[in-house]
Amino acid sequence: MPPLRREAERFVRQFHEEQPQAGDAEPRVREVLAEIDRTGTYVHSPAELAFGARVAWRNAARCIGRLYWRSLVVRDLRQVTAPGEIAEECFEHLRLAANGGRIRPVISVFAPDRPGRPAPRIANDQLIRYAGHRTAGGSWVGDPRSARLTAEARALGWKRDEEAFQVLPLMVRERPGARPEWFELPDGTVTEVPLRHPDHPWFAEFGLRWYTVPAISEMVLEIGGIRYPAAPFNGWYMGTEIGARNLADTERYDLLPRMADRLGLDRSSERTLWRDRALVELNVAVLHSFEEAGVTMADHHTESERFLRHIAQEIRHGRPTPADWSWIVPPVSGSATPVFHRYYDPVEPDTRPAFLPRADRPDATH
Repeated sequence: MPPLRREAERFVRQFHEEQPQAGDAEPRVREVLAEIDRTGTYVHSPAELAFGARVAWRNAARCIGRLYWRSLVVRDLRQVTAPGEIAEECFEHLRLAANGGRIRPVISVFAPDRPGRPAPRIANDQLIRYAGHRTAGGSWVGDPRSARLTAEARALGWKRDEEAFQVLPLMVRERPGARPEWFELPDGTVTEVPLRHPDHPWFAEFGLRWYTVPAISEMVLEIGGIRYPAAPFNGWYMGTEIGARNLADTERYDLLPRMADRLGLDRSSERTLWRDRALVELNVAVLHSFEEAGVTMADHHTESERFLRHIAQEIRHGRPTPADWSWIVPPVSGSATPVFHRYYDPVEPDTRPAFLPRADRPDATH
C-alpha cells in the first residue's frame, strides 16, 4: 500500500478507536482511500484535525509538559493562504495564547501541502524572537541564535536599532524558496516580563526581559500522511528554558559571568562552582519575575512531577510515552528531579501524528 494510503488508514482507525462517539471507522476509511485515489490527497474533518494536533503534542518526545495535551486549543485556518492573512492570524494566535497572563496552549493550523501545490511557510523558528547582531568589535548585541534570521530580515528591508531585546518581524513565504514577506508585530501582540531578583535589587540594572508565549513555528505537523508546514503552537515556559538556556548558554545571552561578578563569586577556578551558583540565582529571578507579573510559568521540579503523572495516565490507557531523556531532564539540578532516575519508551521514527523538522529549513537536521 502506498505511504499516504497506509498512513491515512492508520490515522482514521486511531481516531475512531480513541473517539468512540465518531462511530464505525470503516465508512470513513473507504471514503478517505477513495479520495486519495481520485485526487492524490484527502481532507481531514475538523474533528480529525483537532484530534491529530493534540495527539502530535502527546507524542512530542522532547516536551516535558504533555500532561495537558487534551487542552490544546486548535484553530482551523486551512483556508488562510495569503502571507498577510497568515501574519494577522499569527498575531491573533499570540493574543489568544497570552490570555492576560494565564497562558493557553494554542495551535494555528494553516493550509497543508498538496500534490504539486506546496503550502506557505513561516520563516521564523518562533513567532517571537529577539534579533541578534554582531558588532564591529566582534561582540554580540541580542540573541546570537537569531543571527541568520536577523540577516534575512535586514536583507528584506527591516531596519531597527541594535538592542538586546528587539523583536524580529514575522516573515512568511508564499511557497518554499520564495522571497519572504515581512510583518512588524503590532502593539499588543508581544507581552514581555521585566526580570527582577527577589533579593538583589541590582539585578534590575541588567535590563533583562523575556516574552511570555513560546510559539514554535518551524515544525511540520504531520497527521495521517498529510503535512501542515505552517502550524505554530505554544505551551507555556518552564523557568529553566529562559534562566538556564536562553539567558545562560554561552552561544546565547551568556549572562553567567556578569551574574557571578555582581554576586561577588570567585571565578578564578571552576572548582568554586561559580557557574552553578550564578545559574541558580538567574533561575530564581526568572521564576520570581513571572510569578510577580501573574504569568503562567512552571518550575522544573513541579513539571517533572506532572510528567510522571502523564506517563501514569498513558499507561492506564495502554499507550507508550516516547521521551528523549536528554530533553526531558531539566538543565538545572537534573538529578534532584524524579524524571532523572528512570528509562523511557524509545522514540520510534514512525510515531504519528507528530511535529517534525521541516526539510526546507537550513538547520533542519537539529
